[in-house]
Amino acid sequence: MSGISLKQRLALELHRQLIKEQQEKHPLRQLFWECTLRCNLHCRHCGSDCHISSVGPDMPFEDFRKVLARIKERYDPHHIMVILTGGEPLMRKDLEKCGREIYGMEFPWGIVSNGMLMTPRRIESLLRAGLNAATVSLDGFMQDHDWMRGVPGSFRHAEEAVRILAAESSVEFDVVTCVNNRNYGTLAEFRDYLISLGLRQWRLFTVFPAGRAASDPDLQLDRERFRGLMEFISRTRKEGRIMPSYGCEGFLGEFEGKVRNHLYTCQAGLSVASVLADGSISACPSIRSDYHQGSIYEDDFIDVWENRFVPYRDRSWMKKGKCGSCRWFRYCEGNGMHLRNDAGELMLCHMDRII
Repeated sequence: MSGISLKQRLALELHRQLIKEQQEKHPLRQLFWECTLRCNLHCRHCGSDCHISSVGPDMPFEDFRKVLARIKERYDPHHIMVILTGGEPLMRKDLEKCGREIYGMEFPWGIVSNGMLMTPRRIESLLRAGLNAATVSLDGFMQDHDWMRGVPGSFRHAEEAVRILAAESSVEFDVVTCVNNRNYGTLAEFRDYLISLGLRQWRLFTVFPAGRAASDPDLQLDRERFRGLMEFISRTRKEGRIMPSYGCEGFLGEFEGKVRNHLYTCQAGLSVASVLADGSISACPSIRSDYHQGSIYEDDFIDVWENRFVPYRDRSWMKKGKCGSCRWFRYCEGNGMHLRNDAGELMLCHMDRII
């Protein structure tokens, strides 16, 4: 296989067997709760197109607590990370109360935030509520970040949150950066800046064509820049001053094992599930409603997790169209589920950006 070393090929074959076992056993390890659709930014790349006055109330925590109670009956809660996402989770005034309840049920919990409301006082409040993990978005220096997030001053708030959380040893923390055509040229400088803040884990991703990003050319890297990003991540990992990784989507051919701590697999429906704001049961929150598997208001979560999710665990249906004759399908299995449209067609292939 061109571009793949013998060592990589052997690792991919071993990994493939492990994934087959995971597809059969599907141990739940991450549960996302879309606790609100409200948001205080207007991000150019937002997949949900949510806004501060999004229609639909926040899900009452009691509804989600019932899901957790059911999960705890069946599985060890210590092995399942509950991740609060949105929208912007900190828009919920009762977030700390939710966190304390989750912590009290013995689930570790974390938050994905834009940092706008992460004041020192709010962070301290979250820590007292048992916060175990946090991710804050920072998309480059001030001009690039504020452009991406659509609100002047958003960089300053996110930067303050990063400074505080990077120094907090009790929290598993990373920064996530959306790489685009505006911030691509300053990645090395931005990396050094993050190191100066004390950051150790840095996650970089590229935009897939959905939501507001579908028609924005500033957000889509061409082949040369995408390869350049992979080379930058690989090189920076070897340097060892900070540990960058490429986001979870996409089989990356020759870069497998070089830009992430793991080989590629879409974990949606294998180890990752989500409860969305309307009660839908899905895999990762980015996946279209066509692939939702049930509702907490109509179905038993455990029954759904253990007996549905067939399209996620048997991906042979994806071997058609572009994927039908692809030599990489053995390892890729059709890319991320969130990259499928309502007809089941693949919207983006990462190998097209590498080969």
